[in-house]
Amino acid sequence: MPEPQFTGLLLYDGDCPFCSAASTAMRRLESVGVVPWDDPAAQAFLAAQFGDTPFALFFVDIEAETVWAGRAAATELCERAGLPVLVRDIVDESYERVADAVQSVSGTDREIDPYHDAYPLSDDAAALFDDLAAAGTRTHSPDA
Repeated sequence: MPEPQFTGLLLYDGDCPFCSAASTAMRRLESVGVVPWDDPAAQAFLAAQFGDTPFALFFVDIEAETVWAGRAAATELCERAGLPVLVRDIVDESYERVADAVQSVSGTDREIDPYHDAYPLSDDAAALFDDLAAAGTRTHSPDA
């Protein structure tokens, strides 16, 4: 069976338990793949989109021509995964605290980014979407 064409991609820090949980939640969505934040394709995509490589959770949807970042990405992922509103609200309220904890535990010297909204997909970043999708791995589980 051929791999599905990804229309959505989650860019995440694989060392972050919260981000890993978000990638697990995406198993219900056949058209969503995951790419580690530090993958060269992810770094190139972020640089094209933001002019920098901010450290956060990102969700990119080529069909919606949107990039959700930080807290907005977590909330969008919860909604797409069909999680209850209560869970979405908890995720939204807890995102900053979790991000600060991950930064502290991981020992990264990168500042957690200021991006926490939905952004129009830039033309430069859209041009790199296929490269990003090629770096993606499948999350969909037929039993999910």
